[in-house]
Amino acid sequence: MRANTRVGHGVGRERLKDVRLKEPLSEMATSLRNHRPAIEASRSLRRAVNGCIPGMLLLLVVCTGCASVQWARLRRAPRNPLAQTLQLNSYRGPRPTARTAQFLRRYDLIEEQESDPGELLNRAQQISAQEPLADNVYAVAELAYIGAKRLETQNEATQALDLYGAAVANAYLYLLDGQFNNTRNPYDPRFRQACDIYNSSLEGAMRQAQQQGKLVPGQRYTVQTGRQTFDISVKSRGPWHDGNFEELKFASDFEVQGLSNHYQTYGLGVPMIAVYRTDHQSDAAQPYYPPGMAFPVTALLRVDRQHHRDLGSGGQRHTCVLELYDPLQATDVDVDARLVPLETDLTTPLAYCLDNQLFKQAKAPLEGLLRPEQAKAVQGLYMLEVYDPKKIPVIMVHGFWSSLVTWMEMFNDLRGAAEIRDRYQFWFYHYPTGQPFWVTAAQLREDLRKARQVLDPQRQSPSLDQMVLVGHSMGGLIAKLQTLESRDDYWHLLSSRPFAELQGAPEIKEALAKIVYFEPNPSVRRVITIATPHRGTHFSNGTTQWLGRQLIDVGEHELLHQQALLDQNSRFFRDDRLLGITTSVDSLSPDSPFLPLMLQSAHLPGVRYHNVLGQYPEKGLMGKVARDSDGVVTTESATLQVADSQIVVTSDHVNVHRHPRTILEVRRVLLEHLQSLLPPSTR
Repeated sequence: MRANTRVGHGVGRERLKDVRLKEPLSEMATSLRNHRPAIEASRSLRRAVNGCIPGMLLLLVVCTGCASVQWARLRRAPRNPLAQTLQLNSYRGPRPTARTAQFLRRYDLIEEQESDPGELLNRAQQISAQEPLADNVYAVAELAYIGAKRLETQNEATQALDLYGAAVANAYLYLLDGQFNNTRNPYDPRFRQACDIYNSSLEGAMRQAQQQGKLVPGQRYTVQTGRQTFDISVKSRGPWHDGNFEELKFASDFEVQGLSNHYQTYGLGVPMIAVYRTDHQSDAAQPYYPPGMAFPVTALLRVDRQHHRDLGSGGQRHTCVLELYDPLQATDVDVDARLVPLETDLTTPLAYCLDNQLFKQAKAPLEGLLRPEQAKAVQGLYMLEVYDPKKIPVIMVHGFWSSLVTWMEMFNDLRGAAEIRDRYQFWFYHYPTGQPFWVTAAQLREDLRKARQVLDPQRQSPSLDQMVLVGHSMGGLIAKLQTLESRDDYWHLLSSRPFAELQGAPEIKEALAKIVYFEPNPSVRRVITIATPHRGTHFSNGTTQWLGRQLIDVGEHELLHQQALLDQNSRFFRDDRLLGITTSVDSLSPDSPFLPLMLQSAHLPGVRYHNVLGQYPEKGLMGKVARDSDGVVTTESATLQVADSQIVVTSDHVNVHRHPRTILEVRRVLLEHLQSLLPPSTR
């Protein structure tokens, strides 16, 4: 554990560029520094560690940590549920369904279906006005939509917008108007097709309006069809206001990659991606939103049947509201005295958000490991959805050589469950993984304190006192430290003399005090640790510790601070080696006295711990070599005796927190936590 940090005593720590390494380690250091392909690093690594387990597992980390993912890929054409039903991609152009073709035959309109779409719609609307049957109204909606698609191919945008408006209005009547209550059949396939026509027509109209600069919350505009006029206002119905919309995009334009499951619901409305516009006067939580944060929205057009005017000759003027709903808060809305489910998409906006430059996997983990001082610029708590004071925070802390995007599989699955997203909100802690975990724990402790002060200065939100922390690997140690009481025990690892006798600059002493003296955070009620090295890991050995000291640039001022303490406090410390630990690799050593002390430290009686261990699959050479471990952390080290629950998941260390069984276990714990908050008589 001895670190070369004692500047001024002949062992000065050289920067990576000045190190002259001999083969085989120099080749690997250069490969990592220059971001060469992981296979080059793996060859050198195998030579360096002579086939030992830690070396092979570092290879696994290298291959995973440097991967780059595009989360949301733009489609060549928007996804459309009517593509096959109406033959939208046919060389002949869109065609009506068999039942709508029957409507055309019955009213002698077959020959006119190839004529002007607007004229055909006028004839169909006249028939529907004379015979207001549900089937006729549906036929008008379908013909209007087909006509709009044809006009789009002819670059007749204005006329297409008129027909989209007619399609939306008639589909709305078919689905919701009270006059059809006795004849409307929700088991008829046409009912679902009417939903698709409503949604696709609304999306088509919104695209046209967006091109004209009209799709802006708080704005009003008019749509004129052949015989109908629609006065439309755009209003937000979520936890945001009109000024929080920087941009609106259509979820159907994107294909999700990098996430296994896609969470969406079926109903009425157009799923959209809203890009958040920062307005520091409206939301105290905005400092915790990443730049360009995207969130899910569903657009629903509500036709006000009580406020319309007859214009003569069968024409009418309607009042409509285009409402933007938050599917994280509402999945059903009241429309004309009916509870109508919304069409929602939670996964596509998340994928779009993750393509933000801040979250690029190829850079963030490497920067945080090798240059922790520079990476502190983006350290802190992040929210990927609008803050809700009524929901319990679940704070996810990533592990070594990682970033907050490592949680996205679990986050996507947990938020996909209504019983979870209705009661919980998810925050993510991003930090430079090159620094010792106890330094990060002190920083998280302070960041949580500041967040509470910013979000709830009067402490009026009881949900913030029910926090759940989830930590993977080294992140589990950081999370667990938020619940422990230091007393004098951690200081006594360094010195038997009182802390007050320590000499040094106030800022240096204060930084050290935050690491060795701390109280448990009373707002944290549960901690879930996943593949956490509670007793250290043999991944931290002489080779990797030496390599870490050469590659990780901890910053000269950190080294100078440590040397200043040593120079001003001669014979004050029991062992200056612990004080000299500057990298996360060193801090995870099985020989570290910090880890056994954590297992013995007192915590608040009400805190509950839950633990997940990884077990490498017992197949192949690696399965034999990594026996009784997840490949990085042994079963013995990952076991936590004080845990209220503990399960073993067959997975390697890098992927165990993405495993379905792990996600189900976290979900179970979160539901158990909700159950514990109920009065005893209702449990």
